[in-house]
Amino acid sequence: MIADTPTGSGSVRHIPVLGRQAVGWLDVKSGGLYIDGTFGAGGYTRLILAIPGARVIGIDRDQSAIAHGASLVDEAQGRLTLFQDRFSNLEATAHEPVDGIVLDLGVSSMQLDEADRGFSFRFDGPLDMRMGSDGPSAADVVARASERDLAAIIATLGEEHRARAVAHAIVKARGEQPISTTGALAAIVARVVHMRDSQIHPATRTFQGLRIFVNDELAELAHGLAAAERLLKPSGRLAVVSFHSLEDRIVKTFLAERSRAPAASRHQPEIAAAPPSFRVLTRKPETADEDEVAANPRARSAKLRAAERTEAAAHSAAVDSLLPRLPSLAEVMRGRS
Repeated sequence: MIADTPTGSGSVRHIPVLGRQAVGWLDVKSGGLYIDGTFGAGGYTRLILAIPGARVIGIDRDQSAIAHGASLVDEAQGRLTLFQDRFSNLEATAHEPVDGIVLDLGVSSMQLDEADRGFSFRFDGPLDMRMGSDGPSAADVVARASERDLAAIIATLGEEHRARAVAHAIVKARGEQPISTTGALAAIVARVVHMRDSQIHPATRTFQGLRIFVNDELAELAHGLAAAERLLKPSGRLAVVSFHSLEDRIVKTFLAERSRAPAASRHQPEIAAAPPSFRVLTRKPETADEDEVAANPRARSAKLRAAERTEAAAHSAAVDSLLPRLPSLAEVMRGRS
């Protein structure tokens, strides 16, 4: 996520949340190769490129982000390459081990501010929420998901306590007419969710849950972390900025598992546990200070975790255990009994 800051020329420069701290943990060196797995407006990439000789591979699912980054590619004079892809496909974009990887999770300010993208209830637009241009939209999920599945998605991914009531209201409303806009969905949720804190819109958690589900964001994160483990050089650094507890829990658990010293088993001593593949650098997550939160309220919930790759081989353990149990997007779209 990013904040918009006017420059002296009157144009707008995007400042990444915890950017200085995240890039600081990367310990960027001249001649090093780094991946900005969530390129967005290029805020982290600019900070990395400020080190002479550093090279960056930028990845983003959003074609508009890649298009807007063309001018930065020109400025970098051969030190920046952009790819439209998911960051879980890190290995398809980098054909050699890298010195550092930074991930800034969630939706960007640019996406939130574009009504046509359908991420925000602040503007009435199509109920889309897709970070890319493929696959079912949020409107498709709202139209096809069962009441049970809608409640599970909104409760688990949106952490909405009134998820059952919201799901019931959605199913009742869609029986009368299609729910195709952000304004229509926000109004439905507001009728059953009443927030004591007036600064938080009643639809906030429902929109979060649907967005994460539509984009499969938690699976993308888990598999992206595993890809980073395989791609980083020994002593290479990983920095991840997350914005809600679901994301941070996955990052924290992954790094804890990968940095834990193997415990001997008296029952099966012949089975050697994998040695740690990471050394955690942040004992507690770093957070934004008061000045940054004042400049960009979205930084309020940001947490930064960083780790350094060891000499050990990447672990073979699957990462799906890090994910909550929910129906897949394909299952929801074809209908479940």
